[in-house]
Amino acid sequence: MYNVFKSGLLMVAMFAIFIFFGYLLGGPDGATMFFFIALVINFVSYFFAHKIVIAMYRAVPADPLRYRRLYEILDDLSARAGLPHPPALYIVPMAAPNAFATGRSPATAIVAVTEGLLARMSEQEIAAVIGHELGHIKHWDMLVQTIVAAMAGAIMWLANIAKWGALLGGRDDREGGGSLFGVLAVAIVAPIAALLVQLAISRSREYMADDFSAKLMGSGLPLSNALIRLHEDARLIPTEVAPATAHLFITPAGIGRGLLTLFSTHPSLEARLENLKKFA
Repeated sequence: MYNVFKSGLLMVAMFAIFIFFGYLLGGPDGATMFFFIALVINFVSYFFAHKIVIAMYRAVPADPLRYRRLYEILDDLSARAGLPHPPALYIVPMAAPNAFATGRSPATAIVAVTEGLLARMSEQEIAAVIGHELGHIKHWDMLVQTIVAAMAGAIMWLANIAKWGALLGGRDDREGGGSLFGVLAVAIVAPIAALLVQLAISRSREYMADDFSAKLMGSGLPLSNALIRLHEDARLIPTEVAPATAHLFITPAGIGRGLLTLFSTHPSLEARLENLKKFA
């Protein structure tokens, strides 16, 4: 299970990052304190991060009566995907069309779709998007993605601590704590570290999930149409996707062009459409 192994490496990286930043902020005592903070965050991220993400976006379980057809689509695609049982289905109260998968394992997996996705897409396009998310579940991508979301959020929390430390003047080295230079270093480096952690998730996982959806649907056209609509709407409809969790969604917020795509957690729309042509 490559992604389970990768999740373990990410947790080790969390310890290393927190101990390093803790030392910069507070010397040996800071390193020790941040080791235990990292221990708590790793425990929470493994067992509860998916619940935190669901709560963050105010997602609620889809009503079986109101969304009966959506459940039928999910059940059919899950059976074709070879999953032991369909994941839980949640609705996100967001106008922008989008979707994500989260969970610790296929047994605890969740597929969440926004109200905007259901309102603005055809049934075939919705099914293709769900198929993409099932691909992440099948390959255990959502475990890595959810842990990375927790890590990115925790590192940004560190950056905020350092920012306030810099504003308040930091601690003096003679007191056994971190210098003002260390506080400023954390304030500058932490956001970069959070971005690098997100980019450490290979973009190939999106191509694999796209391929998985195309195979389930018997064609790459429904997902291609869905991706085009998702990218168009992302530019027109304000989104509430937090930067720390952007990699979870099928379409990230703040889509850029040119050099900006180098800092995107997803491949470009053009690259994804080109990849799907092989399923025409």
